[in-house]
Amino acid sequence: MTEPRRGRVLFDGEGAGTIEETGRGMTFRYDPAWLAQGDAQPVSLTLPLSDKEVETPGPHPFFTGLLPEGWLFNLALGKLKVARDDWFGQLLALCRDAVGAVSIEAEDEA
Repeated sequence: MTEPRRGRVLFDGEGAGTIEETGRGMTFRYDPAWLAQGDAQPVSLTLPLSDKEVETPGPHPFFTGLLPEGWLFNLALGKLKVARDDWFGQLLALCRDAVGAVSIEAEDEA
């Protein structure tokens, strides 16, 4: 079995949490340092601040919403050589420079 892939979830460039691929889907957990900040914000209303891990079967809808759409999505998949059925790979490859405050970087890039 291969190691699960992980990514850092950034909010305005600061580490807010981590995502991890599981055999059943994915998990998200806020970093304790993020939660300890007095002005910490959730990355999404669907992911309220909590020290509990959130597990979803497949990708969490908030994170898939960060992916580009249409022709740009197809172009990016081809340029970055990411498989159409590799949703976790898409998050790691295509959400490094997402529109908005939230981005994702692969753990090995951190």
